[in-house]
Amino acid sequence: MSNSKCILDIVEKNNGIVTASMVADAGVSPGSLKYLCDTGSLEKVSRGVYTLPDTWSDEFVEIQSRYKKGIFSLGSSLFLLGLSDRTPQRFDMTFPATYNLTRPKNEGIKCSGAKEPFYSMGVIDLKTPSGHYVKGYNAEKTLCDILRPHTKVGIEIITDAFKQYSTMREKDLHTLSKYAKELHVEKRVRSYLEVLL
Repeated sequence: MSNSKCILDIVEKNNGIVTASMVADAGVSPGSLKYLCDTGSLEKVSRGVYTLPDTWSDEFVEIQSRYKKGIFSLGSSLFLLGLSDRTPQRFDMTFPATYNLTRPKNEGIKCSGAKEPFYSMGVIDLKTPSGHYVKGYNAEKTLCDILRPHTKVGIEIITDAFKQYSTMREKDLHTLSKYAKELHVEKRVRSYLEVLL
């Protein structure tokens, strides 16, 4: 199979989008991406992200491909989890505590840093509205995070998120309780759950 055909197969399997790292993982030379762009078979939408010419771009994928260490959190995570119907005005991402946040902040991303084990706690693949997958926090970690004082999430968003969570079939109260204890928001989590459950 030719390099171009291999890349186009990846694009087809990934809802019309491919990243430079996917191409590298498949063992294909990055020059083939340039060739496909030059011939009009692909369009470069941002650094390292390419789509078929008729594909809508997916900002979640574009941002995560630029900031591989960034994990969607807070409002962005609530939206992707279906715990909020508010489309994020700005993307929320959490990075390792030692990560230099200058570039993502300059791009308008709301950044926060977290030390281990909190940075990796509850990371899952979340589906974007365009059908692609990005790294974000699960419902239980996100609910605990929005209750932490430094995140400054509005009471209305928190209340809505807990209401949506209480109706979810896949909720995991044991994990929520465990995370709440580790993140020191036990009392606040309990006060929301007592009203809803």
